[in-house]
Amino acid sequence: MSARLRYAIAAPGVYKAMLQLSEYTHHCGLEEPLLNLVDMRASQINGCAFCLDMHSKDARAAGESEQRLNLLPVWREARSFYSEREQAALEWTEAVTLVAEDQIPDDVYDRVHPHFTDEELTNLTLAIAAINSWNRLNVAFRTPAGSYKPRQRETQLS
Repeated sequence: MSARLRYAIAAPGVYKAMLQLSEYTHHCGLEEPLLNLVDMRASQINGCAFCLDMHSKDARAAGESEQRLNLLPVWREARSFYSEREQAALEWTEAVTLVAEDQIPDDVYDRVHPHFTDEELTNLTLAIAAINSWNRLNVAFRTPAGSYKPRQRETQLS
């Protein structure tokens, strides 16, 4: 599949704003391994090949295990591989990503909130919104997967 357009060139301001958002979310105090799982899970739900390629490479470069990455789509059936905090983040990721389906039920919030401070949950929600925005840009414009090299966040699309 070929790209429809290169949005970073077509609208550099959009790209710059998205990079600033990602910069904030990746330096807000949430653990990088947790954010990598969140980025991958949202990208799986949204079918973003470019983002899955990127974030799986970043996760591996940061020491994430193949087993945890492989089990991520079925994390509920493989809970023992993820901490309670990671499980809460994954559940929140799915609820926020699929917000149109259930409007994030109170029981989901009630399960997730004890694992995060109010600030952390707000930052996590912004991180989820950010990866969903990146997913939508890359899916809409068919950004091809495969060329990303780990830890080049400043020069590559997220």
